[in-house]
Amino acid sequence: MTRSDEPLARDDAFDATAFHDDALAAVAWVERYLARVPELPVLSPLRPGAVRAQLPAAPPERGEPFSALLADLDTIVVPGLTHWNHPRFFAYFAITGSAPGILAELLIAAMNVNGMTWRTSPAATELEELVLDWLAQLFGLPAGWHGHIEDTASTSTLAALAAARTLRPGGAVYASEHANFSVEKAARLLGLEYRTVPVDGEFRMRADLVDYDAATAVVPTVGTTATTSVDPVAALADGCERSGAWLHVDAAYAGSAWVCPELRWSLAGCERADSVVVNPHKWLFTPIDCSTLWTRRPEALAAAFSARPDYLRPSEGGALDLKDYGPALGRRFRALKLWAVIRGFGREGLQAAIREHVRLAALFAVWVAAEPGWEVCAPVPFSVVCFRHDGSDEENEAIVERVNASGVAFLAGTKLNGCFVIRLAIGHERTTVEDVRVTWEALREAAAAG
Repeated sequence: MTRSDEPLARDDAFDATAFHDDALAAVAWVERYLARVPELPVLSPLRPGAVRAQLPAAPPERGEPFSALLADLDTIVVPGLTHWNHPRFFAYFAITGSAPGILAELLIAAMNVNGMTWRTSPAATELEELVLDWLAQLFGLPAGWHGHIEDTASTSTLAALAAARTLRPGGAVYASEHANFSVEKAARLLGLEYRTVPVDGEFRMRADLVDYDAATAVVPTVGTTATTSVDPVAALADGCERSGAWLHVDAAYAGSAWVCPELRWSLAGCERADSVVVNPHKWLFTPIDCSTLWTRRPEALAAAFSARPDYLRPSEGGALDLKDYGPALGRRFRALKLWAVIRGFGREGLQAAIREHVRLAALFAVWVAAEPGWEVCAPVPFSVVCFRHDGSDEENEAIVERVNASGVAFLAGTKLNGCFVIRLAIGHERTTVEDVRVTWEALREAAAAG
């Protein structure tokens, strides 16, 4: 192997003209995609390996024009997508990449800052502090709590339970049998025993069945994944205060509803929590990923995560170093997209969108309840309806599969009281009554075809 003293030729210097042209082409592609996504099949029909089979097995030797990538998006990538940004995506919890958030993601990538500490990018830290204060005001959370952004509720819950472990190591984590798997996963990662608690007739965790003295943490859910039930946070807070267990509220989905005063009944007791998580990327129209975590005990998070290596000395003047409050060292500028969404919608716009989703869910539940051979299987406090057709679990699963295979909509199911039920989760900004009506007709046709 020989070594040359000649510098390598560079042809990758920033070309403002080429960037401008490519940027316009990319924005035009995004415009076309958002305009046509309602006409695309929501669930990708491709089989495993179909996308990779269309792509080269080895990387290119020389750089390619950006236009080649855009062309491959249309012919290879889009057919292999399940379109989460589709107005008839009704599985799991529907999400929206709204226009302000999409544009903010471009700006985040352009600045490409790492907000590990205040010093590594002061604006990133201070904007994150500000936007968490704004959001707390919109939700009606207590003033003065520490707030910061993680990627997902999985990480936020991990951070909260790690803080709990610093205060009460060796105990168990208690959560509803309908709690999200992220709670169990966090307990596993932290070496804490995980114990599920049975639910009542409305699928709410039984506060009287928790062994508070054996608990490191108790995790009630505001808006469970299966039914969006609301656990009795105030009663659970009573037990935690007596024993000293940490109370972490998982409001990843339904916490966004707190922007509407009439839905703040589900906030009751959360002001007594040690930590609360809400995901704006679920029902607050912010592109994934963006999970907001508040705590009234930031010193416990700092005890779990703070480190002071020589190359990352504390920022001067008492400035906040957000790396000390969660698992990640590197931190994207996620606050910018949340800031853009709140400014773009305003309080009134956020309230209007969430109220419409709640209205559409209630309307769909009325249709189901009025249709012979169908039933609503759980209360509908927010924008998710659990329902089923008369028949076996296999028949109901077949109904979902027929609708999903048609491309008209994408739904998922869950088990309640040992029976399979269908879930329709409304949460996309552009979902209309017609989208819900078309999906209902597809469900009825699928049931008749069986």
